[in-house]
Amino acid sequence: MQQKNSILVFGELLIRLSAASARLADNSNVLSVFTGGSEANVSASLAQWELPVTYLTAVPENVLVKTAVDELSGLGVDVSKIWYNGSRIGLYFLLSANGLSSGEVVYDRKFSSFSTLKPGTIDWDQVLEGHTWFHFTALTPALNEHTAALCLEAVTAAKRKGLTVSVDLNYRNRLWDYGVEPIHVMPQLAAQCDVIMGNIWAANKMLGTGVDPSLNRNTSVEAYIEHAAGSANEIFAKFPQCNHVANTFRFMDNPSHNLFYGTYHTRDDHYVSKIYETQEVIDRIGSGDAFMAGLIYGLVQHQSGQEIIDRATGSGYQKLFVKGDFGDGSF
Repeated sequence: MQQKNSILVFGELLIRLSAASARLADNSNVLSVFTGGSEANVSASLAQWELPVTYLTAVPENVLVKTAVDELSGLGVDVSKIWYNGSRIGLYFLLSANGLSSGEVVYDRKFSSFSTLKPGTIDWDQVLEGHTWFHFTALTPALNEHTAALCLEAVTAAKRKGLTVSVDLNYRNRLWDYGVEPIHVMPQLAAQCDVIMGNIWAANKMLGTGVDPSLNRNTSVEAYIEHAAGSANEIFAKFPQCNHVANTFRFMDNPSHNLFYGTYHTRDDHYVSKIYETQEVIDRIGSGDAFMAGLIYGLVQHQSGQEIIDRATGSGYQKLFVKGDFGDGSF
């Protein structure tokens, strides 16, 4: 039986090892361990807002994984479709305390249980049964040609079964290292998406939309809003299936600073959130995922355009004050 607004989220479960803000007295390093991964982060937020959400990933069976899966389950995420295989879980190392992203992330994801998935290994018709929404991110097709093909299988099956499909254009240049540029992979995936979230630079890199190279930190909010509307209109023209586009604008001047706002676009209207700014960031990892979750929430709840972008941006901003990858359900 199909459950109303039942969301299936697909992506790699990761363990984050994060450096402490200072060394101990004996000069030794301290690492904090968090459950993470963009798609798991989205699932965690949606579950805390009491939307039915199922998380699909592939992981090995060990105590570390069990702890991570139990954390998701404890928040209300359905973990019954997780596939257990292989012997490695993906890791990433954050070489700062709060996620200032200037070359400070080291990935260790090759040969993980998830990254070794092959096309044809998942029965998508069976897995998608009972769901109304399928969400994935550009991080999965970034891993290798097999996971890219797997995403194409998934979105094709999802559209065949009538699901709404959303994608987050997460761009991580360190992941796209198998000899293929995103522009050669992402357009065929985006062509089957109803909802596309990212920013104007990721859309340029992955979907071939235009972006003014002169845009910078000093560009006015008004100019960025105009560029966002233009980028969204290009996406609508290129991808007839898409009816919803959202962008985040996040600028940081130092480890504790964040300027944060967002835009949401339909084929008829453009909406802008309030502008948030803080000098007290606790952890910026996962703020984009909280935004994505807020966007999905607003859409499945049939909120107005302004309510949708306010929910998404508020959720992303509030994540800045929560340690770890998961948000705490605030918005």
